[in-house]
Amino acid sequence: MRPIRSSEIGTYLYCRRSWWYRKNGTPSENQAELAAGTDLHKRHGRQVVASALSRTVGLVLLLAAILLLVAYCSAQL
Repeated sequence: MRPIRSSEIGTYLYCRRSWWYRKNGTPSENQAELAAGTDLHKRHGRQVVASALSRTVGLVLLLAAILLLVAYCSAQL
């Protein structure tokens, strides 16, 4: 008996016919739409990574600015 994956359960719950076609190896007729969706997800993933990197860089710069301010204020005393 082969294991059942969560994506397979999702496919079954969304559309039983789609699940049956995939189980029997019938190729999908909307290959262009599937490829476009895959490209969209890849672009979104890159945007998420870039956003996380930008946030990290911003936090590091903020921390550096606070440390410089503290050092400057300490030197003035």
